[in-house]
Amino acid sequence: MNKNILDIKTIRKYIATRKIEWTKHCLKRLNQRNILTIDIKMVINNGKIIEYYLDDYPYPSCLILGNGTTERTLHIVCGISSERLYIITAYNPDTDNWEDDMKTRRKE
Repeated sequence: MNKNILDIKTIRKYIATRKIEWTKHCLKRLNQRNILTIDIKMVINNGKIIEYYLDDYPYPSCLILGNGTTERTLHIVCGISSERLYIITAYNPDTDNWEDDMKTRRKE
């Protein structure tokens, strides 16, 4: 699979057509972190891809940065196949690991 399928327009199309698979891990983390599925959809529809993980298994994935319903900054990790979007996890980025822009990883 090439990087072309892993673009924000394709990801948004899968959201709009409800071709979404929520992993068990993701649903557990959303519950623990008080993140709503509507927040995930909002971040994807209004955010941008900040990292690509093209070699992820079983599907290439990416990290999306955006704001949810309460302007809460979130990171969403999702993978994509030719037929479906897989929401892997979501979290609030923190300044221990990310620069203030929340899209640049801090150097160790």
